[in-house]
Amino acid sequence: MKQLSRDLKRMTEHLSAISVKFVKSLLTIKCIEMDATLVLDFLNQLKTNNNREWFQENKKWYEAAKKEVETFVTEMITSISAIDPTLQTPALKDCMFRIFRDVHFGADKSPYKTNFGAFIARGGRKSNFPGYYFHFEPGQSMLAAGVYQPQPDTLKLLRDEVYFHAPELKEILAKPSFKKHFDALGDFDKMKKAPKDYPADFPDIELLKYRSYIVSKNMEDKEITSGNYDKLALGLVRELQPFMAFLNRAISNG
Repeated sequence: MKQLSRDLKRMTEHLSAISVKFVKSLLTIKCIEMDATLVLDFLNQLKTNNNREWFQENKKWYEAAKKEVETFVTEMITSISAIDPTLQTPALKDCMFRIFRDVHFGADKSPYKTNFGAFIARGGRKSNFPGYYFHFEPGQSMLAAGVYQPQPDTLKLLRDEVYFHAPELKEILAKPSFKKHFDALGDFDKMKKAPKDYPADFPDIELLKYRSYIVSKNMEDKEITSGNYDKLALGLVRELQPFMAFLNRAISNG
């Protein structure tokens, strides 16, 4: 009994030390203000002048806007990694999307995207792991999170997790503080018919029809340019943790 008591005491002390370390990491999170007005102004003009000549004439403006976004994303990578250690602090270059469009396919031959985007996830934007998507575009900015169109084996892991733990996911999505900010899956990227690997009479069959498990929040320009978007974003990231933990568990246990 004495040995058991000593072991329990050591375990309690160890867990307490971990808790203190985690709290300290949250308190030391560094936030940075982005010149979002510069970013949105550039994108507004690019939308009107989406051609190579204008872009080359305004390349310094583009580089300044890109630097603002990259600095913001770099700080988000560090800050979110302190909140969600599963990210494992991915490299900036692996998270940022290029502004140059692939014009080989489709009728739209505009050479540039009219947005800046970054997907912060373990392994970067091409990863199958859950992540956080920051989208900057005048009138259409957003913060989204989850898994977007994963490979079939990863999608199967996610659906299995939903199948065996549907009440847990429903509880996460129904939480009032979560619903206040995020659209809960909705009809985005959803199959009309249920996947064949599951019973047709499964009561939550609608949750298995998704090809992506994504939630998002549209952000107004005034929120992006408020000077406090970093703090607002991190508050939303904290609210997302139960949802992200659910998705991470599915993939990690596979």
